[in-house]
Amino acid sequence: MMENSWPRLRLANNKDCGKVTELVYKVLKEYNLRPDPAATDIDIKDIEQSYFERGGTFYVLEEKDSSIIGAYGLYPLGKATCELRKMYLHSSYRGKGLGKLLLDDALSKARQIGFKRMTLETASVLKEAISLYKSYGFVEYEPEHLSSRCNQAFVLELE
Repeated sequence: MMENSWPRLRLANNKDCGKVTELVYKVLKEYNLRPDPAATDIDIKDIEQSYFERGGTFYVLEEKDSSIIGAYGLYPLGKATCELRKMYLHSSYRGKGLGKLLLDDALSKARQIGFKRMTLETASVLKEAISLYKSYGFVEYEPEHLSSRCNQAFVLELE
């Protein structure tokens, strides 16, 4: 993707928290999933503390008008493992390869940071996302704990 082409990926900061929250809640509503501002979604209230200060990262996919149409976060679970969180894409931008763009970038950044493994949690209603994850080699596994709205977990070895 060229620097001046839109939409473009950029590093998020706390000024983006409101727009990221809007995007996440809008997509959740679309799939009849419930936002959980006190637990599962507390990380997007302070992106810088939740991600950057722990050694992870968070990116937004932004349009020319500065609207945020996509996002993902890499949340460290340990030195070698990160969790892919908040990978969402606005409904009117799906089917254009932007989900792949987000996932490609997330995998690339995870490797750059030095993570060896990526996990993620999802809900079975998010069929498009799940087929994307599987096409990249993610396999289902049983985590110790699942977020309230999630009923599946996947893992990918990054090496």
